[in-house]
Amino acid sequence: MKKTLLFLILLFSISTFSQEDIKKDTLKTVTIESNKKGLKKSISGTANTTLVTSKELLKAACCNLAESFETNPSIDVNFSDALTGTKQIRMLGLTSPYIMITEENIPSVRGASQAYGLSFTPGTWVESIQITKGAGSVVNGFESISGQINTELIKPIKDIPFFLNAYGSTDSRFELNTHFNKKISDYWSTSLFVHGNARISKNDMNDDGFLDNPLGKQINVANRWQYSNPNTGWVSFLNLRYMNDNKQTGQLDFDPDRDRFTTNYWGSEISTERIDFSSKLGYVFKDMPYQSIGFQNAFSSHNQQSYFGLNQYDIKQQSYYSNLIFNSIINNTKHKFATGLNFTYDKYSEFVNLFDVSRIDNSVGAFFEYNFDDNDKFSYILGGRLDYHNRLGAFFTPRLHVKYNPWEKSVLRFSAGRGKRAANVFAENQNLFASSRTFSILNTNGEVYGLHPEIAWNYGISFTQNFKLFGMNADTTVDFYRTDFQNQAVVDVMNSPQQVLFYNLDGKSYANSLQLDFNLEIIKHLNLRTAYKYFDSKTAYLSGSFQRPLQARHRFFTNIEYATHIVEKGRQWKFDFTANWLGKQQLPYTGSNPPQEQLPEFSPSFAVMNAQITRTFSSTFELYLGGENIGNYRQDKAILGADNPFGSNFDTSIIYAPVFGQMYYAGLRFKIK
Repeated sequence: MKKTLLFLILLFSISTFSQEDIKKDTLKTVTIESNKKGLKKSISGTANTTLVTSKELLKAACCNLAESFETNPSIDVNFSDALTGTKQIRMLGLTSPYIMITEENIPSVRGASQAYGLSFTPGTWVESIQITKGAGSVVNGFESISGQINTELIKPIKDIPFFLNAYGSTDSRFELNTHFNKKISDYWSTSLFVHGNARISKNDMNDDGFLDNPLGKQINVANRWQYSNPNTGWVSFLNLRYMNDNKQTGQLDFDPDRDRFTTNYWGSEISTERIDFSSKLGYVFKDMPYQSIGFQNAFSSHNQQSYFGLNQYDIKQQSYYSNLIFNSIINNTKHKFATGLNFTYDKYSEFVNLFDVSRIDNSVGAFFEYNFDDNDKFSYILGGRLDYHNRLGAFFTPRLHVKYNPWEKSVLRFSAGRGKRAANVFAENQNLFASSRTFSILNTNGEVYGLHPEIAWNYGISFTQNFKLFGMNADTTVDFYRTDFQNQAVVDVMNSPQQVLFYNLDGKSYANSLQLDFNLEIIKHLNLRTAYKYFDSKTAYLSGSFQRPLQARHRFFTNIEYATHIVEKGRQWKFDFTANWLGKQQLPYTGSNPPQEQLPEFSPSFAVMNAQITRTFSSTFELYLGGENIGNYRQDKAILGADNPFGSNFDTSIIYAPVFGQMYYAGLRFKIK
């Protein structure tokens, strides 16, 4: 079976597309840019979107998608627990389940993949990332609440014949990425991506008897095909992908063959196998480049078998997604619209300690989005969709984005929209299985696990001004967003350290996010990027209203990059430094634990610094060396009850800071053009 699968991977591929893909490939537009920025904020786009380019992704180790946001002030990156090394992202003060995460405009990290899915996309595969704050487009679904992150993978038609990236770090993590690309004909191109990573040695830097990072290995293979015919207007993508990921963590002396499901030593294994297949077919009408039709289809099978000590959690999700999109104009190109239909099917086979909570979800929806742009100062996007979900019923989702340019090099934006989603409370909170907490759902009459669906409104305003400071380029941005929950699946760790409660909101829950950015080109090739973020996020729990746990109210971000002039044969030095300061964070309640297993109400503030140096020897070869957490800050007590992991006070989920300490890495990149 595996040989057959690998053979198919070499032959087939899947991808997705947007209207912009069709236009770019069809019109063969050539854009010449100098001194390209790693992060791009347009003053002409209607939505508040930041483009993260491939240049930005090279500024850090960027081993997977979860680690691609370390130098981006719009996304907050935190560890989800003390064991798995999994990084969780937040936007506008809300965790990743409230962010719609898509891969080439097809929903990707959702449901069963919510906890670890961001680590399943290698960073070298990524061409660019679009980060949209606030309500997303209705074209992509109804689940987006705090924003959308869309990843574009490297296109076969643009790829080079061969790319190699090798990486190794002091925490015994090693990676190898290879890209093979071939142009089959004038219209067909294909790419084969092969990724492998492994962590082979045990590390316990804080001497608590537990691994700081899991042992593990991953194999990830993708084959992509692209067809583009500018003469006929037809574009198509195919993509086939196979991923197998295994993690082992727990106490240093844990042996899974001997100790699995015993109380000899505490341990955990997480084994995930995933198959993805997607296709896209698009057509741009002849003599009408503003009019096109696209059809997307995607199938995925995600199978996770796992246990955390004596807690067992298995989930298999089989999903099908289909989207038909028609783009055109009304009278002239100032009035554009997109309309279409989509269908989603999810079959969950889910077992929590052998208790069956399986279900089938499906939905069908129709959407219409109108875009007005006067090509001067004012534009807006008004969209709505009507969906019928077998569990959530029939409902309407409105979204609005408005842009106004009051004067030169400035932009004022406003957005508002509604989102609705069914919370997968077990898949999204797997970190809590690695504790002695009991899981209790207080509601019984809801549609999913006894809970009613989450409903929230998000609205915000943003202002950006570009200007010259001492003759150099500079820009500043201030934005404010608020999310109000009409209903929420509350994850309550504030009531007791021995349990986690799930129930629907009875009271108020909101998240306010204020961000101020200032960016300056200090001298040629030396750039400064800074940001201050303030989060006021509160939820009504059974025991009172509290700041959302493990969310710093104040954060400062600084990034400095410098590159020397490119000399003969492309030789160049690149330097990058990033610092994050996090203020105190509300910690889950531990007051009823014995004194030695208690944590304070709030964490201390701290700073984390990362740096990287890259030496480019030619246009085809470069070496890089970097460090993360070079200040060596570590959380004092990462695991409660570490000396008695099967006792009532054991908890690995209260993580507000790094566990491992300093980590250094090195790698190389080699290309054949």
